Order: sequence, then structure tokens, then C-alpha cells
Amino acid sequence: MSAPAPTIKKEVLALRKQINEYSYLYYVLDQPSVPDAEYDRLFQRLQNLEQQYPELITEDSPTQRVGDKPLPHFEPVEHQLPMLSLGNVFDDQELMAFDQRLKERLEGISEDFEFDYTCEPKLDGLAVSLWYEKGKLIRAATRGDGSVGENITQNIRTIASVPLTLRGKDFPSVLEVRGEVIMPLGGFNAFNKQAQQRGEKTLVNPRNAAAGSLRQLDSKVTAQRPLDIYCYGVGVVANTLAQDKASSVEKNNHAGREHLPLADSHRDMLKLLASWGFKINPETKTVKGIYAVKDYYQQLLNKRPTLDYDIDGIVVKVDKIKLQNQLGFVSRAPRWAVAYKFPAQEEITRLLDIDFQVGRTGAITPVARLEPVFVGGVTVSNATLHNMDEIKRMDVRPGDTVVVLRAGDVIPKVARVIKERRPENTKAVVSPAQCPACGSDIEQLEDEAVMRCTGGLFCPAQRKESIKHFASRKAMDIDGLGDKLVEQLVDEGLIANVADLYGLSVESIAALERMGQKSAKNLLTALEKSKTTTLAKFLYALGIREVGEATALNLAQHFGSLDAIVSASEEDLLEVNDVGPIVAAHIAHFFAQAHNREVIQALKQAGIVWLDLSPQARTDLNLPLAKQTFVLTGSLTLMSRQLAKEKLQQLGAKVSASVSKNTDYVVAGESAGSKLDKAIALGIDIIDEEQFEKLLNQYN
Repeated sequence: MSAPAPTIKKEVLALRKQINEYSYLYYVLDQPSVPDAEYDRLFQRLQNLEQQYPELITEDSPTQRVGDKPLPHFEPVEHQLPMLSLGNVFDDQELMAFDQRLKERLEGISEDFEFDYTCEPKLDGLAVSLWYEKGKLIRAATRGDGSVGENITQNIRTIASVPLTLRGKDFPSVLEVRGEVIMPLGGFNAFNKQAQQRGEKTLVNPRNAAAGSLRQLDSKVTAQRPLDIYCYGVGVVANTLAQDKASSVEKNNHAGREHLPLADSHRDMLKLLASWGFKINPETKTVKGIYAVKDYYQQLLNKRPTLDYDIDGIVVKVDKIKLQNQLGFVSRAPRWAVAYKFPAQEEITRLLDIDFQVGRTGAITPVARLEPVFVGGVTVSNATLHNMDEIKRMDVRPGDTVVVLRAGDVIPKVARVIKERRPENTKAVVSPAQCPACGSDIEQLEDEAVMRCTGGLFCPAQRKESIKHFASRKAMDIDGLGDKLVEQLVDEGLIANVADLYGLSVESIAALERMGQKSAKNLLTALEKSKTTTLAKFLYALGIREVGEATALNLAQHFGSLDAIVSASEEDLLEVNDVGPIVAAHIAHFFAQAHNREVIQALKQAGIVWLDLSPQARTDLNLPLAKQTFVLTGSLTLMSRQLAKEKLQQLGAKVSASVSKNTDYVVAGESAGSKLDKAIALGIDIIDEEQFEKLLNQYN
């Protein structure tokens, strides 16, 4: 298997960052920002890349855990057995593949074997753990991040369908039951109607209402909410309390399994739970074979509008506990269960206008302003259009009648245009030339769909992120200037860009929350210390897109001064090691903006200094290949491209990513393409791999 390309590594890092952000908004703040379908798509893409390149998997990848950190308002509860999530499938083909994987994993199972599957509705609520000792409810907790949840015992006790004491006498001494707390639609609508009559705030949707109700610090508020629960499984099961205490030692080896089997099958286990007083969903059904699962899916999809609770799919579980144990688990999910998601819901409305919004990283996104429409359980008035390519593909225009798709919790999207309903005299949407937030030029490279503001140091939509990056350890290393303090400084209007940091006073800093005279003086000392830096660190601190530490160092070493970099053309920039056409365009666009140059000038006036290196100081004239530029193209068989590059650099040569008139030699391996063609057109010396090796051997 070949090593992952740098573009793959960048995509994996970008996916992790985006998924972690979405998880934080969804699980920690209860402010979901994208539909489940978008999250699922990104998560599935990340899973696929990590399966293809296992060396990229890290412990902090979202695929290695469930959810995110719990809210800090409740006592933390460590789950002795992790509360895992489920993998997703989205069509019959993926469902059949799930069935096939199970057969391949089990020895002695034939192709025509049919599993018994227990199927149940996938409820749209909040997963909880209920802990019983000697038949009495001792503790309840949310799932949290799968390993640590929140203690919500007092709130759970207010739900009438949660047994405080178990029925019967044959239950184990320790029993952890897991279920989903929901707010039924009837109760949700009745609650909102009464709230409207009283002039109070209404609940947004049943899922958020259930989650918010369980996170009320005052259990009296929770008691007024019409909550319900359906139980679907067990965690820890032990015959003695001592056995339970020992169980935490082996939790990593038994992730998601009960310690003692309650029954031989999942179906019988649910029957036992029902006999002890737990509420089991009446739509739960055990079927024979994967084709029967497909039938159950369709039946429940048809029945969905008549149910008194929100569901977004079905859960499919291998019924036999023995087979579950043989199939085991991956790090975040059981292999023997999967969620088969329903298609997203749609509705028709009119598109009133299209606005362009600037995100915190400078990405400019078109947003559809809609005639309000009720879809997917909420009233929708805004929808994403993703990018200009999508607008052109659909040919969507203000005034159109559009189909809105809501595939998750909050942000819907415009799925298609009903062109037969288009009014006369509509006008095609034109891309903005300047950032709507700051007026800087917009950059959109040929192979990219996303438009971006190039005024990273000035744009108000990006200022918080640019300041955080500027102050980070690998950039200007401003000790004590953490993310929360940056947020405060911007929110209080004390700084608008990175240059303003150096105009702060002790008095203005000390007046902030959780700051005092000593902390303020320490910060000013750190700011003063940061004024002496290196050109490479300063370039990295500017936050130019795709200019990391290595590229910043290469730029500094190649040009020697900031003025030379600012005035460099894209062709000049291509002569720098590891700078290709895309990065060169990012750099050129960044320095072309007067706003950015003004902030840089203000930084220099504030006293930031570094040592400029002259070309003479940067070039060792004793090296045999000094001042010569090489380009490597095609497949090299005698050595790797990286080794060839290192050997050239050791001899003083510059290795460029692209061919230009300043290139001295092109080393052409097998299947050399456009770079070779350009070298021929420019009359540049071309050497093959054998000639290249002879050249290197001259100096060994």
C-alpha cells in the first residue's frame, strides 16, 4: 500500500477539525449547526480515508471515540462500560454489505445463512444510563463522550416511565439499563401551546427539548416537561456489588458487553427488562434474514408520520448474544449492530433572496433566504446553497420555487429548483468580487469550489481566529493570551486586529473578567517579548492559507526579507521549495490586499523585528550546485523523490515544484508529463535518471 499523499493528509486533518467543531456545537452547546446527513457524510469520508491509510489514524481522531465532552454543570459519571454509538448505512446496498461482513467474520457461516435480527426505531432523543443496585435506581447519567457522562439522577427520577424500584425478584444485584429519553410529539405540541398562551418561550423541536429538559439544574423544571423513555439494552450486569467494583478493571476488554448474560438473545433480554418494569418500544420486532430487515425498514418508514415521536431510521442488531460476542466491537461501535437512516425530509417554498456570509476561516457561503416553511419538525427560513458551483449547477435564482431538504437537526439545504414555476425576469446570481464583511478581494482558485476572503488580518468575520493563531506557541508565542482572553478582548472592542495587541494597556486588560493587575502586567511582558522573533515565525503567524511552519521557513530562507516576499510574483514564489501553484496563489493574494499590508506595517511600527538575511548570507558558494534550480518529474526508480530532493539540497541546489524560465535542470523519470513538456518548450536542460545519478556521484 502506497503512502498517503500530502493532499490526503491535509484532507484528514481538515475533516477532523470540522467534525470536532460540529460535535462541540451539537453535544456540548446543544447548538447543532449542520444536518445529521452532512455530519454523517464527513464522518464516513474520514472513516474511508483512515481505513485506506491506517497509518493516519490517531488516538484523537473522531472515529476513535463517541461524541464529545460533557457539559460542566453536573457531576461527571464514568461509564464502567463505554456507551458506544452505531455505524450508519444509508441504502439497501450498504445494508446488504453489512450483512455480508458479518458472514465473512464468522467461521463456518455459509453465504445463504440468515441471521435473526432484532429491529427497532432509531429514536431522536438523548441516550441515558440507568444504574440499579438491589432493584433500586441509584444513579442516572447521560452518554456524554461515551466514557464520561453527566449525573442527571434527580431529573430522571421525574420521568414517570422510569421505574424507581424494579418489579419482580429475579433481577441481578447490579443492573445498568440503557435507553433513549424523548419528548413525545403530543406532549411537545401541548407544552408549546400552553407556553404561547402564557406568552412564554416555546421549545424548538422535540429532540432539543428532551436534551434541554434533562440538563436543567432545577429538577422541578424537568418535572413539568412531558418526557418519556424507551429502553433498548444493558451495560454492566453483576450478581454482587463486589463483582461490579472489579468490573472497571476489565472494561476496555469488554467494551459495550454486559458482564453477565441476561438471556441468550437480545429479544429475550428486552422481555426480561419489560418484566422488571422498563418501557420497551412496541415497534421492536425480530425478523429472519436481511431481506426481512428491508421490509421492516419500509413498513416503519410508511408508519413514521403516524408515530407520536421523532425517528430518523431503524436500528438493526444481531439477535443472538453468542454471535454478538463473537463479532465483537470496533473502537466506537459494535460490529453486530447498525443504524439504517431514513431519507431526509423535504418541502416546497419560495426563495426570496441570496446572501453571502463570511465564516471564521474566511470561507464565503451563499445562504438562501426563504419564505418560512415547516419541514423536518421546524420552521425553516434559511438554507445553505454550499457554493457558487452548486448555484450554477441548479441555476437557482431569487424568486424561484425550490425544494428544501432538511436532513438532520438545524441547517437545511436547497435541493433543487422547480423551474416550471419560475417567474419571468429572474436574474442569474453573480459571484461577489469583494468580501461582504470587509471589502477585501475574494479568492477562488480554479480547482476549488469555495470562495474565500483574502483579508485575513483585517476581516471582522475572521479576526478572532486570526488573533488566536497569531498568538499561538508556534507563531508569536504570546504566553497568557489564550482563546478565552482573545474572545474577551474582541468582544469588548479592545482589539480589532493583531496589531492592536501591542497597544493594550494594563488598565484595559485588568478591567476584564478574571484578570487583574498582575495578569495584565504578565501579558504585556509577554507581548513585549514576542516583538523579537524570526521572519519564518512572523510569516507563519500571519495565517496565510496553507503556509505552515515548513513553508514559512522555506520562504524566509529563499527570499531573506519580508519586502522581497511581499513584492514577489507567483512565478517567483514557485521557485521556493515546496511551494506549488496553489500555495503561490494564496501568498500572492494575501499580500495583494492593502488591508493586510496596513496591519503588517502597524505591527512593524509597534516594534516587531527580526533579522533579514541577505542573499549572500543565505547561499553557501562553496557548495557545488549553489544557485542552481532543479525540478523533479515522473517516477524515479533508482531512488525516491524525497531522497533525490535531499541529495540536491545537500549540494546547495534549490528544488522547485514547477518549471519556469529560472529552472536550470529538469530530472525526468518514467511517465513524466506536463512539466517535461514545459521544459522542452522553454529549452531547459533535461536529464534522465542515469544522468542524474552520475551528476550526484561526481560530488560523493
